Formats: sequence, C-alpha cells, structure tokens
Amino acid sequence: MTERLPQFLRSDAQDNRERILDAARELLVAEGLDVPMREIARHAGVAPATLYRRFPTREALITAALTDRMRWCRAIADEGLAEPDPWQGFRVVIERLCELHAQQQGFTAAFMSAFPHALDFAAEREYTLKSLAELTRRAKQAGHLRPDFVLEDLILVLMANRGIQAATPAARTAASRRFAALIIQAAQTDPGRTPLPPVARLLP
Repeated sequence: MTERLPQFLRSDAQDNRERILDAARELLVAEGLDVPMREIARHAGVAPATLYRRFPTREALITAALTDRMRWCRAIADEGLAEPDPWQGFRVVIERLCELHAQQQGFTAAFMSAFPHALDFAAEREYTLKSLAELTRRAKQAGHLRPDFVLEDLILVLMANRGIQAATPAARTAASRRFAALIIQAAQTDPGRTPLPPVARLLP
C-alpha cells in the first residue's frame, strides 16, 4: 500500500490538471479570456488552491489550455504552404482559420494578445504569422492575390470574424464560412462568380 501511494497521488494530480484544462477550454470559448480563475476552478470541480498550484498565473493556464489550438493554427498554415497552387493554399488558410477561430473564440483573443511569459505560445504564433506572410507573398507572385493585400489585412479578417454573433455554434460556423468566401473574393485579383455559402441565421 505504501509503495503504491505516490503513484496514486501522481495519477490524481494528473486528473485534476486535465479537468482544469478541459474546463478552461470550455469557458474560454464561451466567455473569452476574462473568465475568472475561480469560475474555471468551480467548473473543473477543484479548489482554487489546486488550480493555482498547477497554474500560478492566468497566462500559464491560457497557454496550456490553448497550445493545441495554436498547433492546429500552425498546421493550417503548413497545409496552405504545401499546396502547389499558392492561391488554392491561400483560400484553404482563410477558410480554415476563420472556421477555427469562429469555433474557438477564446483562442482568437489569445492569438491577438501578448503574453510576455508564454514563450512557447509566442513562438508558435510567430511561426504561424511568418508562414502566412510567405503564403501571401507566393499568392501575389502567382498573380491571383491583389498586390495591396498585406498580412495586417489577414489579422483584420480574424478580428472581424471573431465578432460574429449567432444563436448557435453551428450558425456561427456557417456565418464564418460565408464571411471567408466574401473575403476570398474581395482579395482575388479577378473575382469570379463562385456562389457564396448559405446565409446563417444571426442574432439582431
């Protein structure tokens, strides 16, 4: 019994950590970065002291909770760069980034924020932004992306996409897809007449 106790404690601590991270992800998506730490602890079913023992600062908790989402963002940028056709790669990136950020609203806020102590998070974000800048350059060079489009415009797109309000997550995703299609057509040097995705029901 004595020999097994330390392993039990380690397993229990790991369970607490996973519950905290799951609760943080859920509440960050629903309420954004300002959700109180005590609310996250309550949602996870742990004492505030347990939360702070695992994650001493809000930055540490948000970074741990959203690191996998940042990796998804990086994977989307890599997928766009891997496309032989730079314009197709650009379209894929716009569509999938908008959908990811529509589904993970807390992630958008974190992506735009500067966490000085979250070095791993900052490194992932910097890698993604550099990849997007390279993809933008290639799409321009291929003659499909308007020459005055800049990386800051893509950030503007994500900020606007974050503001979509809808009655349900499904409706928010549908609205985001339509928004992405509008942006893609606006950014194209010779906009086609590709039909837009269906209209989503939005809140007033």
